[in-house]
Amino acid sequence: MLVRLLIMVLLIVLFWVWARRFDIARKTQSYVPGRFQLVGEIALNFVRKSIAHEQLGQKDGDRFLPLLATIFFTTLAMNFTGIVPGLNIAATSVIGLPLVMAVASFVVFIYAGVKAHGATYFKTALFPPGVPKVMYILVTPIEFLSTFILRPLTLTVRLTMNMLVGHLLLVLAFSATHFFFFYTDGLTALFGVGTLVFGFAVTLFEILVAILQAYVFTVLSTVYIQLSLAEEH
Repeated sequence: MLVRLLIMVLLIVLFWVWARRFDIARKTQSYVPGRFQLVGEIALNFVRKSIAHEQLGQKDGDRFLPLLATIFFTTLAMNFTGIVPGLNIAATSVIGLPLVMAVASFVVFIYAGVKAHGATYFKTALFPPGVPKVMYILVTPIEFLSTFILRPLTLTVRLTMNMLVGHLLLVLAFSATHFFFFYTDGLTALFGVGTLVFGFAVTLFEILVAILQAYVFTVLSTVYIQLSLAEEH
């Protein structure tokens, strides 16, 4: 929880600084952004263009951008704490935070569907048009399970398990390194070199996983919103 609170405060301060500088640039039209500011604008533009606009179009993409940007940057920052010395645990490797974000995504895509299509959203979600009526006995429970249960569940479990497994691999690798270097001698201690190299390789891999999982979580949330807004509903 302390790691989560720390990252939350850092994110708030970071985006406040970025937004303030961007506002100054917009008002004065003479501000030249530095590298720090460019990183923020490029990162946010990536979520806006490559995720929100790509899946939802410009109008709906901008409408849901606050949620999608929050999910992406929160997930990314919380994932990275697993490789930060002194923190050493991904805040998303404990199920509470992924569950909260999955529930937020669930509520929004249900809201989007109801707002766009009214009560018929649930009817067409549970009773897809074009299916023989007798098949609804089989299709409706499957649609209910896949749409309203499995979507938030898989979002939660996928993120949690990926970050938890990475955390456990790092713990095993560096615990073994500590053991071989400080509690053994002779040739046995050389095994510590191997576990250290393995731990370093896992750390690099965890950087990739942290970015990829933030992207996947955000893209899937966007796809679920897009499916709720689709005309067939």
